Amino acid sequence: MELAITEDLLKKIIKIQRTEQTEYFVYRNLAKSFNGTPTEDLLNRIANDESAHHNFWKKYTKKEVKPNKFIIWFYSFLGRFLGLTFSIKLMEKSEKRAQELYSQIVEQIPEAKKIIAEEETHENTLISLIDEDKLKYAGAIVLGLNDALVELTGALAGLTFVLQNTRIIALAGLITGIAASFSMSASSYLSARADSQGKGYLKSAIYTGLAYILTVIMLVAPYLLFSNPFFALIITFAVAIFIIFCFNFYISVAKDYSFKSRFLEMILINLAVTGITFLIGISVREILGIDI
Repeated sequence: MELAITEDLLKKIIKIQRTEQTEYFVYRNLAKSFNGTPTEDLLNRIANDESAHHNFWKKYTKKEVKPNKFIIWFYSFLGRFLGLTFSIKLMEKSEKRAQELYSQIVEQIPEAKKIIAEEETHENTLISLIDEDKLKYAGAIVLGLNDALVELTGALAGLTFVLQNTRIIALAGLITGIAASFSMSASSYLSARADSQGKGYLKSAIYTGLAYILTVIMLVAPYLLFSNPFFALIITFAVAIFIIFCFNFYISVAKDYSFKSRFLEMILINLAVTGITFLIGISVREILGIDI
């Protein structure tokens, strides 16, 4: 007996069918960046699964659907710019938000349960097999970012009250930050090598140093753009919060960590160090009688 497809059910199935067709092209596009590697094979296998799911839903809609070209471009871009795992997991998270829609369809098409379960388990298994530098060295990036945020935000807070000259503060911040980035890279290299952490200790050190330097530049930039040192400090702290937000969002998606707890922890640490260093700056200025 053929299932009677209501207009409402048809719209829901077409929406899912379009999603499957769109994701098929996303995975195919991402696979092209890994030509001749095991990752290419993995992505093509996921793409084939999406195509099979699309064909399953097509049996009920009897329609050809066009993929969402913007979604294809967006996730393909993220895959190349922010990493393959991040792009795929973010896409899968957005798909999970449609679980209510899936559950409504399953009530009327019980055999769809198999398709949904297969999509969840099979894709997650394949995604876990992807080996990616951006995640492999996430710990090194965390080290560089965290140290730069805590140390330099605190240093800039102290320098702001002591010097009260944006150009001098920016110069002192850049010198301090760049010197610290080389020191941090060297420490990361020596620590990883001493612990015999594979052959990636040099790359780990480079990731740490680059993360540190980029953070330094972003934190110092407000002092080069604004003449009021206290306003520049406020903007610097806002930039620090933005960096913390972006990185924690990235890590929470790519490595399935809790975003809220890690974000709040880094914010509180940064705020505490900045406040303490600012008070030290006030004390040093008063004790030494510095007036620049």
